[in-house]
Amino acid sequence: MTNNLIQKYNIPGPRYTSYPTVPYWDKEGIALKDWEHSTIKSFKESNDSEGISLYLHLPFCESLCTFCACHKRITKRHSVEEPYIDTLLKEWDLYCDLLVDTPKIREIHLGGGTPTFFSSENLKKLINGIFKRAEKIEGFELSYEGHPNFSSEEQLQTLYDLGSRRNSFGIQDYDPVVQKAIHRIQSFEQVKRVTELSRKIGYESISHDLIFGLPFQNEESIRDTISKTIELKPDRIAYYSYAHVPWIKGVGQRGFDEKDLPKDDEKRYLYELGKQLFFENGYVEIGMDHFALKTDSLYKAMEAKKLHRNFMGYTAGKTKLMIGLGMSSISDSWYGFSQNEKSVETYTEKVNQGIIPIFRGHLLTENDLVIRKHILNLMCNLETEWNDSLPEVVKNDIIDRLQEIIDDGLVTITDSKVTVKEEGRMFVRNICMSFDLRLLENQPDTRLFSMTI
Repeated sequence: MTNNLIQKYNIPGPRYTSYPTVPYWDKEGIALKDWEHSTIKSFKESNDSEGISLYLHLPFCESLCTFCACHKRITKRHSVEEPYIDTLLKEWDLYCDLLVDTPKIREIHLGGGTPTFFSSENLKKLINGIFKRAEKIEGFELSYEGHPNFSSEEQLQTLYDLGSRRNSFGIQDYDPVVQKAIHRIQSFEQVKRVTELSRKIGYESISHDLIFGLPFQNEESIRDTISKTIELKPDRIAYYSYAHVPWIKGVGQRGFDEKDLPKDDEKRYLYELGKQLFFENGYVEIGMDHFALKTDSLYKAMEAKKLHRNFMGYTAGKTKLMIGLGMSSISDSWYGFSQNEKSVETYTEKVNQGIIPIFRGHLLTENDLVIRKHILNLMCNLETEWNDSLPEVVKNDIIDRLQEIIDDGLVTITDSKVTVKEEGRMFVRNICMSFDLRLLENQPDTRLFSMTI
């Protein structure tokens, strides 16, 4: 039965790190003054109570990983570090001037690219530069993504001293054949080194990112990868489905033939196998794609129904305002989204002109805000209630679209609530698609998304 459902529901669909999803942002974009207004509004409503989040995009990598769909710049020239940080801090000044009051920061996440491409000295300059015009709020968290081959003890210690207690390492797969295909060669010994160094320094939460569905993966390679991962016992494991979108990401994802990828039932089996092995070793499923030990803050947030999801993925705390700094970063004021210029040169040019460097965005409508809450509830809590202002006709349309999913035993629905059943967890993206009014009103003519499963 499950295999039949996989074939039925394995269709292109969004990952829902936002609603509306980026391809359905308004074609006209968002005027800079409207973005600034929505940012100020969100800041005034939430800065004193919950603080704000910052996402800092550090785009440089020394080599290209062919599975990667991030915006990055490949270079071995570390002379790019300091000018980029100077520009990012200038952008932060533009936001601080706009907000007037001192920002109280709840969370900073360093993403990339490869954040540990940057030297300890420059990482210190970056974080200290942020706090020249901001202060930490209670529960402050600094987290970052590290490349096992480019994370020195000095960098780990520096980031810890700056306030980080959580880090994440991109592992993907330990099989040499898979590593060669995705151009990500790193040994288990190297991963073990940075994991044990992190523990020795005092990090409280260490995460390993794995991907299933990569070229040449099979049951044996996944079992071996997960066995090695369990040996190191990270506090969190992200187990992502490989998103094959070469029509969007171009040459990077054309480094192997599509026939080399596990297909349909085979790919789903790799996920189910991984899930079973995580459960057997004390991990609990968190939302979609994530697993954590019961001692980790992500599990505790799920238990308290405080789990949140944004462009950084799942987080243990919610802030209404998340400002993205750096080229291609996406910001979220709750009332609107904006994305920065995607090239380092254009981004730098705008910042140097004293302009917040957005190039597109979306101002949410009333319906958008309601649908966003439903999708966020489903992605985080696997349930949502109808206690909102959705027009009755829209609600009934959503229920009609859910009917087939209900008949297949994946969700239950009452007059007040929609609940994802255990059997429906793997199809949560499909369930969210039933709520996605913009997707349903404007079915794409061309392929926009990776497969849901």
